[in-house]
Amino acid sequence: MEQLVQQLKDGRMELLEVPYPVVGPNQVLVRNHYSLISIGTERNTVKDARAGYLAKARSRQDEVKKVVKAAKTYGIKNTYDMVMNKLESPSSLGYSCAGEVIAFGQQVKGIEVGDIVACGGASAVHAEVVSVPMNLIAKVGHKTLAEHAAFTTVGAIAMQGVRQADLKIGESCVIIGLGLLGLLTAQLLHASGVKVIGIDLEQSKIDLAKSIGFEHCYLRSDEAIEQKILRLTDGHGVDASIITAGTSSTDPVNFAGQIARHKGKVVIVGNVSTDFKRKAFYRKELDLVMSCSYGPGRYDKEYEERGLDYPIGYVRWTEQRNMQAFLNLIDEGRIHLDPLVTTIIDFDKATSAYDMIMENPQHLTGVLLKYDSQKEINKNIKIRDARYADARFQALGG
Repeated sequence: MEQLVQQLKDGRMELLEVPYPVVGPNQVLVRNHYSLISIGTERNTVKDARAGYLAKARSRQDEVKKVVKAAKTYGIKNTYDMVMNKLESPSSLGYSCAGEVIAFGQQVKGIEVGDIVACGGASAVHAEVVSVPMNLIAKVGHKTLAEHAAFTTVGAIAMQGVRQADLKIGESCVIIGLGLLGLLTAQLLHASGVKVIGIDLEQSKIDLAKSIGFEHCYLRSDEAIEQKILRLTDGHGVDASIITAGTSSTDPVNFAGQIARHKGKVVIVGNVSTDFKRKAFYRKELDLVMSCSYGPGRYDKEYEERGLDYPIGYVRWTEQRNMQAFLNLIDEGRIHLDPLVTTIIDFDKATSAYDMIMENPQHLTGVLLKYDSQKEINKNIKIRDARYADARFQALGG
């Protein structure tokens, strides 16, 4: 089977022939039909890999500190060998896909071979076959297309941000950043009866948001933007802002503080700077809340890897429950994804997709890879140098 990887040393992309992934007792083996390229996250990953060593060090200062610490413990030569071994190993990409169940472990319940499922997490990579822990799998309804189900992980991230905002029917929310994550957030809020106001730096994003029914969307550069938001909120300011942008600028958080009502809330979903001005947050007693990825369970190995679920009476919405809720909304026709699909690229041309998102990301929203579900897949490959193969496949989680 084939998997899309990049070399961390120079950012080179390739489709690599690898063996089938292992199916553990709590894992589900899925033959991918579609996978979603996360334009923001994966573009940054590829950009870092294609940068020189100095630029890599600047962008990953925490990793540099670990290298320095390792050099003091293991010596410079051993540490250099470890770093180069990592840089020369292929790295997987992707975290949101959908396809057909072809096998599962003995601990997995409620899933049958032939079911169409959405997959999330580090195992939901761009590959013909993936093995995903059962708590990061959600069943796809009969009315939902597989290409739409591939959006589920990003949809769950948007849903967790909406849950953190805790808005009620009739309240208002500004979404700062109208990329894929922001537009999914807008649809979730609209389905909940919340007034949606959108903000972005790019006119193309504003135009797309308006084309799918969100009338109140404005450029951040609009000099009258604060007055427009006040008029839309009866002079009070918004009940909440959800920041879905990704930037090193402090403007999104500062702006969210300026347009909030007293006792309002600011929810950070995107990767933004939090070195904000204190004045507005202090005087209005605003809540500043972080939203953690897909929801409760994220980064918990007991939940994600071992399959230990949180009791619903204590944790109503987990990663998996957010994924399933998003799929249910698609199946009910309350989330519309066709307008968000910019392009679909065959998996055998996957490397070209990354050239496209590196060159022209501002005009892209949803980029999908499509797999040939009728293709015969080789389960095994011939290994000539076992030592080389072990190092190569270990990096891919094989």
